[in-house]
Amino acid sequence: MTLTNQTAIVTGGARGIGAAITETLVAEGMQVMIADILDDDGKALADRLGERAAYVHLDVTNTDQWAAAVTAAEQSYGPVSVLVNNAGVLDFGAIADQDPASFRRVIDINLYGAWLGMHQTVPSMRRAGGGCIVNVSSTAGLMGYGNLGAYVASKWGLRGLTKTAAMELAPDQIRVCSVHPGPIATPMTAGFEDSVVAGQPIRRFGRPEEVARMVRFVVGEATYSTGTEFVVDGGATTGVTPEVHEPQ
Repeated sequence: MTLTNQTAIVTGGARGIGAAITETLVAEGMQVMIADILDDDGKALADRLGERAAYVHLDVTNTDQWAAAVTAAEQSYGPVSVLVNNAGVLDFGAIADQDPASFRRVIDINLYGAWLGMHQTVPSMRRAGGGCIVNVSSTAGLMGYGNLGAYVASKWGLRGLTKTAAMELAPDQIRVCSVHPGPIATPMTAGFEDSVVAGQPIRRFGRPEEVARMVRFVVGEATYSTGTEFVVDGGATTGVTPEVHEPQ
């Protein structure tokens, strides 16, 4: 897939992994609509990246805001050919103790928000003649973690949704893959102890740009892959990882 002048939407694109993805795609010549609720961060990133990036406020659980984001991308750059569903939240709680509203919030943002993004963006991708959707899941979509039931459920669900979308959208020349980061140094993981990565073959937190390069590979190079998991985790899924505890 030639990336130059293609239009992308990156959710959660204002900071962390999303910002790294945005920067990487812009560097490849793409035009990126940064979609987030962090207005100051998003606008600042768009200003820094120049005319190939713009910002739109997006709560990924809001249908009207999704429609407005797709319209904004089309009006600014043309039909959307790449969607990166990166927005996500993390909340701790054992199954017996977690507040139901907290569980539902994680599912709504991480899973329903990605479904809604695909639902709203596919018509634009059809107008573009095809494209690629990358759903950012997690190693928590490949294995279990204690005290993270909501997050694990949302990321396993996203992995399964990716496979169904790949089957349904193949006739439209739209590929759908999932990317599964392990522990990455972002604001979401700030305060986590180094013990999180102690059992990995690569004993450090990953960098957002390492995930971004994987996303760029999936979008631009993995043209015979759809419904596939791409893992960037320092080897975390090679064996048993420690239980993750809420930062103090």
